[in-house]
Amino acid sequence: GPGPGGDLRFFGSVLRRAECVRRCEEPRLGAVSRHRAAEEVRADFQRRVPYSYLQRAYIQLNKLEEAANAAHTFFMANPEHMEIQQDLENYKTTSGKASLIDQEARQHMEDYSAGVRHYDREEYELAIELLERALQGYYSEDEDCQLMCEGPQRFEEHEHLDYKAGLYEAIADHYMQVLACKHDCVRELATRSGRISPIENFLPLHYDYLQFAYYRVGDYVKALECAKSYLLFHPDDEDVLENAGYYEGLLEGTVDPATIKPRKEARALLRRHKLESHLLRVAAAGLGFAYTEPNYWNRYGARQDEHSVPSSISSEPEDGPRLSLTKKPMPKPDRELKEGGPLLYSDVKFVYNSQQLNGTQRVLLDNVISEEQCRELHRVASGIMLAGDGYRGKTSPHTPNERFEGATVLKALKYGYEGRVPLKSARLFYDISEKARRIVQSYFQLNSTLYFSYTHLVCRTALSGQQERRNDLSHPIHADNCLLDPEANECWKEPPAYTFRDYSALLYMNADFEGGEFIFTEMDAKTVTASIKPKCGRMISFSSGGENPHGVKAVTKGQRCAVALWFTLDPLYRELERIQADEVIAMLDQEHLGPSEMNINPKDEL
Repeated sequence: GPGPGGDLRFFGSVLRRAECVRRCEEPRLGAVSRHRAAEEVRADFQRRVPYSYLQRAYIQLNKLEEAANAAHTFFMANPEHMEIQQDLENYKTTSGKASLIDQEARQHMEDYSAGVRHYDREEYELAIELLERALQGYYSEDEDCQLMCEGPQRFEEHEHLDYKAGLYEAIADHYMQVLACKHDCVRELATRSGRISPIENFLPLHYDYLQFAYYRVGDYVKALECAKSYLLFHPDDEDVLENAGYYEGLLEGTVDPATIKPRKEARALLRRHKLESHLLRVAAAGLGFAYTEPNYWNRYGARQDEHSVPSSISSEPEDGPRLSLTKKPMPKPDRELKEGGPLLYSDVKFVYNSQQLNGTQRVLLDNVISEEQCRELHRVASGIMLAGDGYRGKTSPHTPNERFEGATVLKALKYGYEGRVPLKSARLFYDISEKARRIVQSYFQLNSTLYFSYTHLVCRTALSGQQERRNDLSHPIHADNCLLDPEANECWKEPPAYTFRDYSALLYMNADFEGGEFIFTEMDAKTVTASIKPKCGRMISFSSGGENPHGVKAVTKGQRCAVALWFTLDPLYRELERIQADEVIAMLDQEHLGPSEMNINPKDEL
């Protein structure tokens, strides 16, 4: 009310609420120090670190099934963790356990994924049951998320002891952080554990699948209800507008379509979400509160939707309904994808293209370097490689059954300049990597310069006495610029993946070993689409994204050596050691120590 003391009623309500919360918390949860964890602890639990310890504890107790489930739970939030990935393969073999349990799985996401799988198999009744249950779980989780945001907040721009804001500024500062947290629940509930990126358009997709599933089982009222619910989020979606009109036509004469409304919970959530957005924008404008509104319902994301539309839809009459995903524009790549450009060097032999390798942006070439150059490069490798180089000092980073050794271009040139290896041989490593870069840039017809991101000469050696009954991989299935998530059929382009990598290449130096085949797989990391046997001078190159999951089969005898090359189109992510190596080469040229006998001058224009 107006006048002195007019705000007492409001603050009295606030004080009573605070007292109520505290009175509830202490008897049930104990003192604050017992149930309010430090940020470091909370972060460990979010990354599921306790399950890594649990796995090891269960192994000591010889409880393999519990250890496998703990490892799987940890891995679901840490898919880049190669050692755990290998542990899981071992558990599946030793215990015969094919299906593992994610003990921290979010039930609404599990139900959603299961519902979509049934939908894809055209099992519409089961799909409806699971997708409806997923919606119930989503709204329940949303309520919990909203409440959890009312916990302690950090004042990001103020140290507590120095905080000098007045009463209303302090309230506004705290409340805006609470409100931003609540507003972001939409993203939180659409994000799988351990990921940064949410499943795009997650909540509306429930209604999109349901509207078509209900149509297929003959429930046109529910189909129209779900179509209208979807249109709350995307009122201009032409496909669903058309579907809604079709359902209304089917109901004509039996039910008045105007009486069928969007679902109440969808209307309530969207209304609240819009009001939150309005308040946050007001605060940003008037109080200097830093806030940028994300696009929470984006239909045209940076990656394709993971779900395919059943082929039976194409048999519908032209005026029948469609799942709105069928006509969504495909994500536009950063560049136009091409291949088949010139190989630049007459000795290089084309072997297979993308189609012959059952994939996208793939090429297999032979004779990139000669037998003599392979032998010379191998001699360089034996003189400069260090165990664990390039793998943070880990001599067996991907499997305990092999030893990994590596060296960079700069290290080779440094050793050559110091006389520890022949300078001509050290220069060869630099020159052939430049030759590979030029071939890749030309073959894939890139319109901009391809830069080195990382260059690594690497050998993997089978360890004697450890090869019997071996069932692991030399390098587990992965993608080079995103985190491969076979369970979700996704590849998440976010740290710690090297998201700036655009193309990869492997140039092989020898064939006198057993095993070690390079393989491409589907996104499930199981279905092999192509297998390549390394040999001297053979090079496989491909785009670095989730379209090309790959790995290396176990090297069971001998040593397998290759030059591994990763490239980027972004000059900001050029390999620092390569720039330094260029400087060394320039210095050597000034001293009249010319290039190797390959007659490649990296400064010449093509």
